[in-house]
Parts: sequence; C-alpha cells; structure tokens
Amino acid sequence: MRLLGGRTVRHALAGALGLSAIFAAAGGMAEELEAPGPKGPLRGEYRAVAAGAPVVLIIPGSGPTDRDGNNPFGLRTDAYKMLAEALAGQGVASLRIDKRGMFRSAGAIGDANAVTVAAYADDVRRWVQLLRRVTGRPCVWVAGHSEGGLVALRAAATPDGMCGLILLTTPGRPLGVLLRRQLAANPFNVVLLPHAYWAISELEAKRRVPVEKLPAALRPLFAPAVQPYLIDLLAHDPAKLAAAFRGPILIVHAGLDAQVFAEDAAALSAAAPGAVRLDLPGATHVLKRPRRSGRAGALKTYTDPTEPLDPDLAPAIRAFIATRERPKK
Repeated sequence: MRLLGGRTVRHALAGALGLSAIFAAAGGMAEELEAPGPKGPLRGEYRAVAAGAPVVLIIPGSGPTDRDGNNPFGLRTDAYKMLAEALAGQGVASLRIDKRGMFRSAGAIGDANAVTVAAYADDVRRWVQLLRRVTGRPCVWVAGHSEGGLVALRAAATPDGMCGLILLTTPGRPLGVLLRRQLAANPFNVVLLPHAYWAISELEAKRRVPVEKLPAALRPLFAPAVQPYLIDLLAHDPAKLAAAFRGPILIVHAGLDAQVFAEDAAALSAAAPGAVRLDLPGATHVLKRPRRSGRAGALKTYTDPTEPLDPDLAPAIRAFIATRERPKK
C-alpha cells in the first residue's frame, strides 16, 4: 500500500465525536433505510457502529450493479458489502444503496434507463441529507466506485452536507477517452475498433447511433435504450469536476485495474493537487486482491464473492477520515 499526495494519513481514528446516532449497533447492525425518489422510495442498507461514528455513503458502479457489488450478468463480487463490513470493523458506519429504477429501488422510477448523471447525483444528495438526520452527523463522506465516482463528483458540485469524497478506481478522463482505451486493450477487438470509435464519436457529438450499422458484437454496448444515458455520461469530465471541489478527496488506484488506468488516477491527482492518493498495487478494479497471480486470478475477483477485499483499503479510508475528524479541543 502506498499513500501519496496531499499528506500521508497514518493516525488512528479519533474518538467519538459527541454526536448521536439513531441505531445502536454493537458489531455493526444493518438497517434498511429509505429516501424519497421521484416516483417511489430509494432504498439502501445502513450499517451503524458506535454513536457519533463517521459515515460513508457507497455509490455503485456502472450498469445494473447492486448495493453489494453484483449484477445479473455474472458480476459476483460482494465488494461493497465486504467494504461496509470492513469499515464497521474500523469504527466507520456506511450506507450501501441501490440506484433508482434498480433492485430494491426499482419503484423510484418507471424506466431504469431514463437517467442522467445529474439525476443520480440528486439521489446522492437526498441520501446525504437523510443520513445527516438519521445519524446526527454534520456531514457524510461520499464514496463512489468506478462510474459511481463520477456521480459522487457531480453530486459534490453542490456539496452541502458532504465531508469529502472517496474516489474508488474512478475515471479521471472523459468516458469516451476511457472507453476507447478499454476497447483497444483487447487485441481481439482490432477489427471492431473503427466501428466502435465511430459510435463513440457520434455519441460524444450528442447524436444517436443506428445500431444496424454496427457489427453484432458491438450492439449490446450501444443498445438504443442506453444511448441517451451514454450521450449524457460522455459529456462529463471527471478531472474538471475534481478541480472544482474544495473539500478533501481520497483517490484510490488499483494496480491490477484493467478498466480504469493509472492515467486516470494521475489526471484526478493533477486536477486536485491537495488530494490524497492511495495505491493498492495488488488490487483489481473491484477492489479485491486475487489469491492467485495472473489473468485467471484477476478475473476470478469478478465472479467469486469469496475473493478477499484488499486488506489495506478499509484501514486507509479510516485513517484518511480520522485526520479530518478530530474532536475540537
């Protein structure tokens, strides 16, 4: 583990901050919470610890990823659930959420694809204000994983009630740049690249792409139902959003990440020079440290929920928070 940037965090978590919490939680008790959504409730699982403990809101990554870090298309990590448990062991409370239109937040909107980054950011702000009421805390730490980090950055444009940001393997460049890099990294995509690059450029220009003009292998990526969201998503620059935020930021980079790259962490660090950077050299994009080396070991972290979370992650988050949450003397 390496901690770089603004300052190295090494202090133990400060003691209780003198605030009240609604849920008594020896060992980290889990409670279902609801926040108001557009048409129905948003839902998440709150894991409380000691009264007055800091609280982290965990925002899922892209697509139909649930509060635990899993999706119906084979992603089985339990990464967010494991992170919440690890944070509880460090004396930090957390809330894991299902995005609007999905899973237990399915009733929040009628169409899960009818979303924007700004809409997700509005939901984050709703959760922040609810957590402040539930815990009595003056502010909430907002942690976003992958695309969820972009949502956190967008939400922080109006940072009322946010202590700071924890960007977990988060893009630092516009998503079109990153998507081209991801596609090019697979040598089997070489014949698809001209078509994919054309489609990305069209979406960046805010034009819909006729999927019948694309090879069959690319059509799911650019499905008509998700193109409005992709057009919105590609319009955001994470580094510019990071530069505009004036609160503390922890940037987490995973050394075995095959989806978000070192250049992204560097771009975020350059945009927010006061941020702290945490390097986890042995972790994959899903924040896990493979038991086995090589590509097979890395891939298993996406499909086997028993693969361990990187053991350095939760203590580093705890230490980062602690340096900014010391009780007033």
